[in-house]
Amino acid sequence: MSTLNLTANIERPDDFYADLIDAHEGLSKDESDALNARLVLVLANQIGDYATLKAALDAAALK
Repeated sequence: MSTLNLTANIERPDDFYADLIDAHEGLSKDESDALNARLVLVLANQIGDYATLKAALDAAALK
């Protein structure tokens, strides 16, 4: 299993959070859910490594 960095590691986290919230502005619940799903897939593609992605899924699911 790949080791994940679960400590804060986002450059300009407040700016990213604001951009994320702004991206959802005016969207319906379904549109917002679809945006989140696309974002997950874009980021998963950026990571690429299956073991890392599986470890992230497990961490997010609190397994």
